[in-house]
Amino acid sequence: MVEWDEFIGRLEAPASVEIRARVSGYLEKIHFKEGSDVKAGDLLITIDPRPYQAVVDRTQADFERAQVHVELARMEAKRAKALIESKAIAVEEIEQRNQALAEAEAGLRSARATLETSTLDLEFTQLKSPITGRVGQALVTEGNLVSGGSNNSNATVLTNIVSVDPIHCYLDVDEQSALKYRELRRLGKRASALDQEIVAEMGLANEQGFPHKGVIDFVDNRLDPSTGVIRSRAVFANPGGAMAPGFFARVRIPGSGKYGALLVRDNAVGSDQGKPFLFVVGADKVVKQVPVEIGPLHAGLRVVKSGITKDDLVIVDGVALVRNGVRVDVKSEMPMSLVTPPVAK
Repeated sequence: MVEWDEFIGRLEAPASVEIRARVSGYLEKIHFKEGSDVKAGDLLITIDPRPYQAVVDRTQADFERAQVHVELARMEAKRAKALIESKAIAVEEIEQRNQALAEAEAGLRSARATLETSTLDLEFTQLKSPITGRVGQALVTEGNLVSGGSNNSNATVLTNIVSVDPIHCYLDVDEQSALKYRELRRLGKRASALDQEIVAEMGLANEQGFPHKGVIDFVDNRLDPSTGVIRSRAVFANPGGAMAPGFFARVRIPGSGKYGALLVRDNAVGSDQGKPFLFVVGADKVVKQVPVEIGPLHAGLRVVKSGITKDDLVIVDGVALVRNGVRVDVKSEMPMSLVTPPVAK
């Protein structure tokens, strides 16, 4: 047996990106359908590229002009070097020509940088999806002027994208549970998410049980003193994007190591002033009410941690007809795991 601990969590996207304008201009075209799935690299939005194309053309011409200046200055410096060997020109002249060459090369580097900047600005008029996920609502419609820039606080938000497969579920583990898991880890009875991934199972609000299988892959490095919980994260596959960020979920994780357990039918367990008990039939066929310590349910059977042994004969049917100390006649005797329970009268 493994006991499971249940927690309430909330689904979140592993990646969430705000699509902001990086250059200013009029929004020319929206290429996506709101709420649809997109892939990394898909074109989402086009900002009017014509002003930026004109700047690229101008800076390209400036760059080519700078290249010509460098070639001319290099030829002049080479000619001066030949003339200085024959002492046909003064030393000051060759120094001036070398200086002119260095100035032309610096101008070429400046022109190249300006061209690269303008080319980037032109590229930024095509906004592409940086991740694979689901795109949200278009926050600005076509024809509007949008503001761009390196400062995100000034750049216009155009839409957002969240990744949906896999999906994360964050849950807050209370201090007592966290201490229990660390003690089990110390004793070597249970693996810890601090060292390796451990199994986790999840169910949504409209689902029975825990049909989604995943792993706990992260435990925070501190317990929040204001809430007394430590944050953990589970990862689940989400093919088709059926689960969305923001949903509440029930998550269960192993709360114990594996151990051998006795199981009885849950309807056989009675309660006396809140304390559980079982009716056990002795060798003399006399019923004895035995207090027990019970654990969780497993496939309709209740774990009994202490109070009985595997050889005891437990009344599981007709419990309401017997009392402590009465004599019964056991009509059938079979393993507890079978569907048909023993019958006592």
